Amino acid sequence: MLAKTLAGLEDVLQGELEALGAKEIVKANRAVAFEGDLKLLYQSNYLCRTALRVLLPICTFRVRNQEELYAEIGKLDWSKYMKHTDTLAIDSVANANDAFTNTMFVSMKVKDAIADQFRTKFGARPSVDTENPTLRINIHIFKQDCTVSLDSSGSSLHKRGYRLDSNKAPL
Repeated sequence: MLAKTLAGLEDVLQGELEALGAKEIVKANRAVAFEGDLKLLYQSNYLCRTALRVLLPICTFRVRNQEELYAEIGKLDWSKYMKHTDTLAIDSVANANDAFTNTMFVSMKVKDAIADQFRTKFGARPSVDTENPTLRINIHIFKQDCTVSLDSSGSSLHKRGYRLDSNKAPL
């Protein structure tokens, strides 16, 4: 798993994960990788104060261009993670890769590959919902390495408990 955080908080997040019983902890730039079970995944989302998101990587592959990205995403069996009636959102990050300079384009290409797979299998495709999706997918491309992860956190964890109760605006 990978817990994302703000720059400078990696040591604090590492301590929080150690206290929860995480194993094989490795600090990275604005993130901490760790191993654990499903219980730890839930605990890290609920109890880590410095984590922004907790990602569960499902696949890593090499990619040089948009055609390879589309093909590799299409190889995954997305019906294991969602139904054609569900909604999805895709967050993308691309660094040090000249072929992927626009992260919105990466997200659209991934969405197309998933939608085409569902349309071929079921005759229907999942919809996109950027606000409250059933499944949030994270794509990280660094040089030619692409990691596909499921986002277990939903919206960013820094928003936990923020303005849950509100009144109508006075105007």
